[in-house]
Amino acid sequence: MTHPNAPIRIEWIKSKSLAKAVSPVSVKAQELAATLANGRPERETLRRILAAQHPEEIEVIRQAAEQTLLKHGGDTVRLRGLIEFSNRCIADCYYCGIRRSNKAPKRYTLKLEEIVATAKWCGEQGYGSVVLQSGERRDAKFTRFVNEAIQAIKAETQSAELPQGVGITLCVGEQSAKTYATWFEAGAHRYLLRMETSSPRLFAALHPENQTFESRVNCLKTLKKIGYRVGTGVMIGLPEQTLDDLVDDLLFFRDIGADMIGMGPYIPHQQSLLTDSTAIPDLETRLQLALRMIAATRLLLPEINIAATTALQTLAADGREQGLRFGANVIMPQATPLHVRHQYTLYDGKPCLEDSAGQCASCLENRITSVGRRTLKNAWGDSKPS
Repeated sequence: MTHPNAPIRIEWIKSKSLAKAVSPVSVKAQELAATLANGRPERETLRRILAAQHPEEIEVIRQAAEQTLLKHGGDTVRLRGLIEFSNRCIADCYYCGIRRSNKAPKRYTLKLEEIVATAKWCGEQGYGSVVLQSGERRDAKFTRFVNEAIQAIKAETQSAELPQGVGITLCVGEQSAKTYATWFEAGAHRYLLRMETSSPRLFAALHPENQTFESRVNCLKTLKKIGYRVGTGVMIGLPEQTLDDLVDDLLFFRDIGADMIGMGPYIPHQQSLLTDSTAIPDLETRLQLALRMIAATRLLLPEINIAATTALQTLAADGREQGLRFGANVIMPQATPLHVRHQYTLYDGKPCLEDSAGQCASCLENRITSVGRRTLKNAWGDSKPS
């Protein structure tokens, strides 16, 4: 179907991020610029940001988001070395390539020594943090394994630059409060648990009945109570998703007290249960809408950490650079060992499957500097507490 708010692609000015902003010409663009300069956007303004189609208005939004980031978070990009250590999963999310019922992927779990060695390599590159990501499991063997990995990484990555070792973000799904607390005590201090949508209606359409919206939200609240820096996020361009749903997502980020956001365009997987490509906006619409979601999040929550995700690069070769220019300030360099990387594909077309971790590091450094930003080395790079 054709999305009712399909945006127009614009060619970005090839200038450094700190260059002088270009003044808008049209009356509507001038009005929008004045509105965005007048404090944090309310619902009506957030919807206007997401609905914007005219190139000049989109550039006003981009500039406002970028300048907000530079003012509140500086020009550094925080790095999180991504270690996808297992694709075994008990969940059966309909959109996901490693869902339990998909028999195609070869299931794996990296050995503890390989996880620790990869995290140590990340620390040696100056990445201040790593992300331990896997499919969802809650059995005792798994929870013990994650605990051992956290403790070993903390012990092995301590250095003069990082006396407490690398920062550790966990992204391993819904767990009990006891498990979350155990991992926090072991040394993990961030947790990424994406909602994928804040709409109970859409959530139900994406998951089987035993995976509930209420359980997901309660986990986020539990993580906050324990003391984690909590991240969440959504997919943009889902079947039947409206602009008002996306505005609700933005307000959900605010109300849940999120410290970081990881979101991107919805990209189908050929072995998922959501295979009707006609039910989603076209590729360019999803990309541009995702960029405006980043900008809207930055304007609503100026000090939050926002990732320029690999999904953006899947839809455009310079997608992550565009994400940075719209207000993102986190990139997750791929560090998963090459011999298992093809088995961790949540969606089709995932980039960097053939690049070594070293190649990814060099590539991302170039991407970051190309938009006038610099990498933050040897620091956890947390946002200010929400």
